Parts: sequence; structure tokens; C-alpha cells
Amino acid sequence: MGAYRFAKRPALVSVTPSGLYCEPGRFFIDPWKPVDRALITHAHGDHARSGSERYLAAAPGRGLLQKRLNDPAELETLPYGERRTLNDVTVSFHPAGHVLGSAQIRIEHDGEVWVVSGDYKRDPDPTCEPFEVVRCDTFITEATFGLPIYRWDPMPGIAQDILAWWRGNREKGRSSVLFCYALGKAQRILAELAKLTDEPCFVHGATQALVTVYREAGIPMIPTQMVSEVEKGTSFAGALVLAPPSAGGSPWMRRFGDHETGFASGWMRVRGNRRRRGFDRGFVVSDHADWPSLLKTVAETEASQVLVTHGSSEILARYLQEKGVNAVPLDTHFQGEAED
Repeated sequence: MGAYRFAKRPALVSVTPSGLYCEPGRFFIDPWKPVDRALITHAHGDHARSGSERYLAAAPGRGLLQKRLNDPAELETLPYGERRTLNDVTVSFHPAGHVLGSAQIRIEHDGEVWVVSGDYKRDPDPTCEPFEVVRCDTFITEATFGLPIYRWDPMPGIAQDILAWWRGNREKGRSSVLFCYALGKAQRILAELAKLTDEPCFVHGATQALVTVYREAGIPMIPTQMVSEVEKGTSFAGALVLAPPSAGGSPWMRRFGDHETGFASGWMRVRGNRRRRGFDRGFVVSDHADWPSLLKTVAETEASQVLVTHGSSEILARYLQEKGVNAVPLDTHFQGEAED
């Protein structure tokens, strides 16, 4: 893949075989191959990859990145909003509202400002700083849920639905196994439930390791215990269990006896997804911007150029073009969370 160019003057950020590259600053953003200097938006696997020599990220995401990057030799962090000069470029990190420590990266050079959003959402979330609108000349936006059908309901109501489902299964003597993404989604659910109850729940080991990082960051959540710490033969009747989608159908599930399954994901907005995937309940919960939020954010940045990456990038770009926005899709290796 050759370098991507979007305007008459050389692009401040271009796509190269190793990832998004800022030539004047001589750094990469969320590179998909090892590089000398990588600026990271957040700790999800399609944005934070190990192997680079130096990393720079937002300070609140340090704990998660240390786990994701296997304790990198050089990981430097900056508080949100603090500026740093890298060669001829000024950079700063600004809250993206996606997961703990997620950030947009503002890049300024010769009076031109670009913002790389990474993944983001506009809905309130007790586990991370809210999204900050950063005005710019060029905005690189995600489009994971870039279709008009994707519109999110307020999370407090969803949390009440999850609690009611859990208690309803308890009355029937069943356990409730809720599948959700291990980083971000699980902690958000635990934090929203903490506003409604102090009842403990059980979690998969992959989830607990990340829950610990959130607790260390001071995020209130309901008490959790790893399933593996429970003595074999113990009944989970009436319990809530949070697990990553990869655990579904595995021998690990045999421990729960009579149970119902639920899936918390933005993909549950599409009718039929729950039935096709065999879940008893679907809860529409996403850590990405929905359709109205994508449009709102593009407008609020006041960007004269919008580059759209992953998800429904071509559809969103075409819609923006029809509204008079200079928008084009941007081909990257970013995927969003397949299970959201």
C-alpha cells in the first residue's frame, strides 16, 4: 500500500505499510507493524500492538497498555491536554470517551491541525473521561456503527434491564451468563450495576485481569470473583457471570448448569442477530459512537476535511459528501471490536 494523499499539500498524516504516519513528526499512530515511535489512542488490540521501540499515550491508559504491550521497555504518558513537541510537530491527547485512557490525538504543524479520533463514543460512561470536541482542519473518524439503524438508548435503562434479567433468572434457580467484550464493555456494565446494587458477580479470568486495572484507577464497580476461584461442584444458580464471547461453547460453560445467556453489544440493535447467534437475551450496549453521534461530532469539529476509517466507512463518507462535507474513506487495518 502506497502513501495516501488527500490534498494539494502533502498530508500531515498518511497511510503507509506500517500504519498511519506523520512525516514531519516522524511518528506513527496506532501502527500495525513495529516502528521506532508509536503514539497510541487506546489499548484495544487493533490499535495497540507490541514490538515498537517507543510508545507515547494518554496517562489514564497506562495500566491497560502495560498489560496489552507486555510491559514495553519505553512507555511514556501525558496527561490529557498537555502538549509535547515531536520534531516539528505539536501533539496532545484528548479524551475519546471509548474506554479507560482512550484518546484522540491532536497534531499541529505549520498552522494546520489534524485530529485522529481512534475509537470514540459520546454517551456518558462512569469508567472513562467524556469525549472532548477538538476543532481541527482534518478529522479522522471511525465508522464502526456508521449506519442510520444504529442509535443507542441511555445506558442506565439498559443496566436496569440487565439487573431485572439477572434477578428473574435467580427466581427460576438459573445462572445468568452475560457475554461482553473483556476490555471496556465489561467494566462499564459493572460500573453501571454498581449504581443499582452491591450484589457480587463472577467473571472470566480474562475479564478479571482488566477489572483489576480499572479498580486501581479508582473506578467503582460491583464486587467480582473469578469463576476459577470457586471450588468445583459449587452451584452458580442465581449468579451473574460476565464472560468474553470467546468462552461461549467452551468446556468452561459446563460449570453453570441450568443457565440463560445474554450478549451485550451494539450489534444487538439489528433484529435477528441474537437469534442467529443463539443468545437468550440481547442488550444493546456499545462503546462506539452511534449514527447521530458520528454526524454530530463531524459537525462540531468544524473540519474542512473528514477521513473515515473502518466499519461502514464508505457509507458514512458518501452520506457526508451528500451533505456538502469533503469526506473520503480511509483504508486502514483498524477493525473496531468485532464483538463490540
